[in-house]
Amino acid sequence: MDKRNLSILVYLALLIGTIIYARSVNLNLPGVHEGYAPDQPIKFSHRLHSGDLNIQCLYCHTGADRSRHAGIPSANICMNCHKFITARWDSVKIEEQLAEQEKRQPRFLVSVELNKLYQAVGYDPQTFTYQDGKEGATPLRWIRVYDLPDFVYFDHRRHVNAGVTCERCHGQVNTMERIVQVPDLTMGWCVNCHRDVNRGNIPELKGRFASITCAVCHY
Repeated sequence: MDKRNLSILVYLALLIGTIIYARSVNLNLPGVHEGYAPDQPIKFSHRLHSGDLNIQCLYCHTGADRSRHAGIPSANICMNCHKFITARWDSVKIEEQLAEQEKRQPRFLVSVELNKLYQAVGYDPQTFTYQDGKEGATPLRWIRVYDLPDFVYFDHRRHVNAGVTCERCHGQVNTMERIVQVPDLTMGWCVNCHRDVNRGNIPELKGRFASITCAVCHY
């Protein structure tokens, strides 16, 4: 085997090894990120909140209909409910039943994941108070899942206000325990959707016009 063929084999081996490693550690590589589902600082369940509890997307992602970016919800939005809800309902009911059987007061329950939220905002759920100056608070660092290249201009408000449903781009989020990128977000995927709109193939968007002019997304 000559040096040229050996070099090619080495490069191929390195490339394949990099891809295998990247997939094993769930790296968000440049290019197509379809299936990307990073571990988040809190195991937030979209299935529970969006599905079982039917909380609307815009309640948490407040910028989706009035800004380019949907935005990552602030911890304050979480605290609107979780000032008082400190653990899963089924866990609380089981504890109440045990306490009744053992003739004692129910223990105050705080789930592991919600405790991370309380630490992030400096909140004591037993006294319903925030620490002065939030000393010791550890801000949550959520990992962005959907991330377009800098040379692409995308405006959430234009799509949401035109009637594009969240599910069309983000999939059935109400069934996801952990959020995952569903489409590949390639230019072809976006352009084909715009063409489907113009052909009337998307019922909720009939009568709408979606430009396929380059300058719309790349100006």
